[in-house]
Amino acid sequence: MAWQRSDGRQSEELRPISFQQGFTRFAPGSVLTKCGDTQVLCTVSFTQRVPNFLQGTGKGWLTAEYRMLPCATQQRQEREFMKLSGRTQEIQRLIGRSLRAALDLEALGECTLTVDADVLQADAGTRTTAITGGFVALASAISKLLQQGILERSPLIGQVAAISVGLLEGEPFLDLDYVEDVAATVDFNVVMNQQMGIIEVQGTAEEGSFSRTQLNQLLDCAQKGIQQVLSAQKAAIADWDQLYQG
Repeated sequence: MAWQRSDGRQSEELRPISFQQGFTRFAPGSVLTKCGDTQVLCTVSFTQRVPNFLQGTGKGWLTAEYRMLPCATQQRQEREFMKLSGRTQEIQRLIGRSLRAALDLEALGECTLTVDADVLQADAGTRTTAITGGFVALASAISKLLQQGILERSPLIGQVAAISVGLLEGEPFLDLDYVEDVAATVDFNVVMNQQMGIIEVQGTAEEGSFSRTQLNQLLDCAQKGIQQVLSAQKAAIADWDQLYQG
């Protein structure tokens, strides 16, 4: 029996996605990103310094921090303070790696952009939503920094989006919610750029294994979803043509 989605979506259909920009007052870029019932607040801040290993190189940096708010899930989770869980560290490194792929770090100069991704509500896909929303917040921040004369030119040389896919009843499904994520025998997180170049793939079989054919099906499914997400991002960025230097 084929898997039936509780919300009636087709297997290659995204959850509704939206970007509410200017969600907070002080960050150069802030976006509340909603992907179905998953909500992630992405903010971008700017400092005119870089980590020690980049001092004197003329290159800038982008780093990311990720947190799940205590009541983002049904059961309250303790806040993470000085000691971060392995999951949190892994996710924020993924976000940083992914979004650095969109930047010319030399054009940024010896400055640092910090992307904060705070999960307000989780229904699976929090890391992919953080990357997708983080890119829109990044573009918003760069636009404001250019307007203020803090940056001389845009360092944005690419576009980045992410999506989850998984196997349910042996078939590929796009953009899993929590129920599907738990039930999937295989699940992947895929990050791509505007040219469908793969930035990162994270995938595993929760039980048994999967074939090379199924892997290709999952990547094809992810690509179709990411193309839709890229379009949604561009529609949300009013001055995209002025920002994009690709």
